[in-house]
Amino acid sequence: MSTSTSIPQEMLDNHPDRFALARIGAQVRGRLAANPAVYQLPTEKAEIYAVGDFLDQRECRKLIELVNAVAEPSKTFEMDDGKVYGPRHRTSYSGNVDPWDPFIRKVQRRIDDLLGIDPAFGETVQGQRYEVGQEFRSHFDWFPPTAHYWPKEQKRGGQRSYTAMVFLNDVEEGGTTDFTGIGLSVEPKPGALLMWNNATPEGVPNRWTLHAGTPVVKGTKYIITKWYRCRKWG
Repeated sequence: MSTSTSIPQEMLDNHPDRFALARIGAQVRGRLAANPAVYQLPTEKAEIYAVGDFLDQRECRKLIELVNAVAEPSKTFEMDDGKVYGPRHRTSYSGNVDPWDPFIRKVQRRIDDLLGIDPAFGETVQGQRYEVGQEFRSHFDWFPPTAHYWPKEQKRGGQRSYTAMVFLNDVEEGGTTDFTGIGLSVEPKPGALLMWNNATPEGVPNRWTLHAGTPVVKGTKYIITKWYRCRKWG
């Protein structure tokens, strides 16, 4: 993950996964447009979608239990210049849930089916817990091609195409997901699914997808996140 704006646009325009990103974006765009349960957030700078009641309360409670079982202090990728994020950049707890758990497999299939992306392209679902004062400052989900870890990620599935995030509970205050360059702020609502294309329709990693998990002021925030690559992950 990166926050850098120093990546030359030419490098993004000529990204090696550009055609794959464009193909997946077109496929998902058409599928979501045909689904009446999906609505698109009001911006022309990025493709951001939501479903209001993707999971029910029982499913959210079950996922919260599973997140609590694996949560540990969150880690991040290094910045694209090789420096590490500061200790306050991501202060949440997170962990990958068991991908073979029957309940997790059912949730994964529902996300896969909604987006229409090959399940083999999906990373393991990650659960995240934010307590009071915890946050994830502005970052991209896509990998900067200047990063030292990019060659490794390219071999194990390539660029991240789509992000799918499900909110699991109400938060008393704070904890919004903000697309900082666009000015969009999404409040956590239990069961709501938020999705976005990490690239432009042309397949270029999209700088307007810069986003942040803002600090929780009161309560606790739980989410799960699933990222999709351009090819088979792993």
